[in-house]
Amino acid sequence: MRKPLILAFVGALLVLVAGAAIQRSVGQTAALNWPQLATELRPAASFADIADTQARSIALFEEAAKVLQHPRCMNCHPAGERPRQTDLRRLHEPLVVRGKDGHGAPGAVCATCHGAANFDPARVPGDQHWALAPASMAWEGKTRGEICAQLKDPRRNGGRDIAAIHKHATSDSLVLWAWQPGPGRTPAPGSNAEFGDLLKAWAEAGAHCPAR
Repeated sequence: MRKPLILAFVGALLVLVAGAAIQRSVGQTAALNWPQLATELRPAASFADIADTQARSIALFEEAAKVLQHPRCMNCHPAGERPRQTDLRRLHEPLVVRGKDGHGAPGAVCATCHGAANFDPARVPGDQHWALAPASMAWEGKTRGEICAQLKDPRRNGGRDIAAIHKHATSDSLVLWAWQPGPGRTPAPGSNAEFGDLLKAWAEAGAHCPAR
């Protein structure tokens, strides 16, 4: 009877060792693939030396796009029906979906877990209107030029003109959350004020979009 017990013990030990090796390998792969996220924004005033107005406008938008394409924004602007999480932009776990209005499906709405503010002990982010962006404003997989066109299109942006876009980007609490996301999440680059200045200068220079 002792031999089967010994074999079972050795087998269990090998499983544990193999599991640890796999976990270590996955961790190393994740570290190697960790995205190089922007942490700063150039001031809008630093683009003043670009004489061509259209070129300056495009350069300003491309700088602002460091925020738009950051995980703090992109995770809530997915191309599919599921939000994403973390700086690695993994699909949301547990499984939740957009639902009819971006607040989740019946019985699994966003407010089931997400409160009006971050709950840091459990590392659960929160805001007064935690939700996904409308599907018409999905940015995932889009170029900066495509995102720019969406942002300007009243048919897709909730009927906003350029001034309303700027107001939304500098006053909406869920947008502002991107710079105070709580422990374990990289904030959006720069500050919201710098982001707002870039969008304002972009608009004043004609609100031109990158070609791609």
